[in-house]
Amino acid sequence: MLTLVPTPIGNLEDITLRALRVLKEVDLIACEDTRTSGVLLSHYDIRTATTSYHAHNEHKKTPQLIELMKAGQHLALITDAGTPGISDPGFYLTRACVQNDVPVEALPGASAVLPALTVSGLPCDRFVFEGFLPQKKGRQTRIRELSTDPRTLVLYESPYRIAKTLGHLAEVFGTERPAVVARELSKKFEEVRRGTLEELHTYYDAQHRVRGEIVLVVGGHEG
Repeated sequence: MLTLVPTPIGNLEDITLRALRVLKEVDLIACEDTRTSGVLLSHYDIRTATTSYHAHNEHKKTPQLIELMKAGQHLALITDAGTPGISDPGFYLTRACVQNDVPVEALPGASAVLPALTVSGLPCDRFVFEGFLPQKKGRQTRIRELSTDPRTLVLYESPYRIAKTLGHLAEVFGTERPAVVARELSKKFEEVRRGTLEELHTYYDAQHRVRGEIVLVVGGHEG
């Protein structure tokens, strides 16, 4: 059996009691980075064995994990932060479990998407999550496609590219489209900055260095 376990995106208290129990009870925890996960596991005195499972080894490692589960072991999958499968490893192993009749359960828990959306002040009754935009091929085409979507748009973005992305969106969506940059959610230096795409681009373009995990929320097209 496989259990997908969300882990805190920042504050270590943002983990459920059920998640902690599962992590203590399973036979093995597959981690995106065992060193990063080790901080969380040590904090809660969880001594379950771990193994690395990330984007660079998932094709090779998945058959091994499937065999363990088919032999009766219960595995948990965690990523560095957030919910497995949401712009993080998880989909490939989950699909393999489904194909091999291995039971899968997913625990509810931490993700940067919903806190950023709900704190933005933008409509959240209907939204679309795009993850990371394409970096090169297809980027402009995708941005143009999204520009007419009436739903609130939620994106992940690197701090090194946030100014550039805001500029691209302002060019296609229009400079006055409302947006919110949510940075370092639940962490010590959490920042939620609201404005138009043009205002946010001007602000972040002037910053010497931007740090941390970023979620960008953009208002939908009003036709």
